[in-house]
Amino acid sequence: MKALACELVNQTEQPLSRQSIADLSRRVGEVLRQPISRSTVWRLLDEDAIKPWQHRYWIFPRDPQFSEKACRVLDLYAGCWEGQPLGEKDYVISSDEKTSIQARLRCCPSLPPGPGRSLRVEHEYDRGGALQYLAAWDVFRGYVLGRCEQTTGIEPFGRLVAQVMQQEPYCSANRVFWVVDNGSSHRGQASSSRLVRAYPNGVLVHTPVHASWLNQVEIYFSIIQRKVLTPNDFTSLAEVERRLLLYQELSNQQPRPFAWKFTRHQLRELLARLDARRAAESRHPLTVAA
Repeated sequence: MKALACELVNQTEQPLSRQSIADLSRRVGEVLRQPISRSTVWRLLDEDAIKPWQHRYWIFPRDPQFSEKACRVLDLYAGCWEGQPLGEKDYVISSDEKTSIQARLRCCPSLPPGPGRSLRVEHEYDRGGALQYLAAWDVFRGYVLGRCEQTTGIEPFGRLVAQVMQQEPYCSANRVFWVVDNGSSHRGQASSSRLVRAYPNGVLVHTPVHASWLNQVEIYFSIIQRKVLTPNDFTSLAEVERRLLLYQELSNQQPRPFAWKFTRHQLRELLARLDARRAAESRHPLTVAA
């Protein structure tokens, strides 16, 4: 039964990607040549260490310079650059865009919670448009500066950079490091050159491809998703923008940096485990998958 449960079913004659308890009970009964109840199958699988019906998405590093790029970002978070400590007038900005934030205009007003009853949000809504929220998170100070735009792109990102770099303490800083991903608004050497031409004290630092988890501003985005945008119940797109900027202002009243703990040493250990797993999968793909 466990062997059948751990099979990659799509590689058998069964036209399935996942098996239900009923599917598995039938297949096990055919092998045993006697019926077996679904409750028995469920109980035995539930007690087992391997849960073949569960899955999660995963992506292996594909950037050939993954370690080098990631270590540069981690060193900045640790207060170093190219082996030297950052100075008092050096700043680290983590920046990105949270795209396509909708204003969902509910067809009926939401009903407030009551005794034994949760808040009720109307299922149907009219689309009130969408905006993009661009944010710059000061890694060491815990401040966030952001703006809403109609679209993303080089020019909207440039306006965010100007918003930050034209005010203190960044305009008089020795260096302002901008940690960004590889989105089209700030991709490649061309984006680095644009930043330096506009602001000679700016340094663009790219995360590896598929490594947005190294960008601290994503933590801030997850907070506003939970605290500001859920449930999505707005009267207009202007209200979405107003609430985002008000929360930004509220956050800056008591700025607090994130307690980042992932280090260069831990990265090396992680990459070593991934390399070992890749090697094992290449030798015995089904065994490792199970």
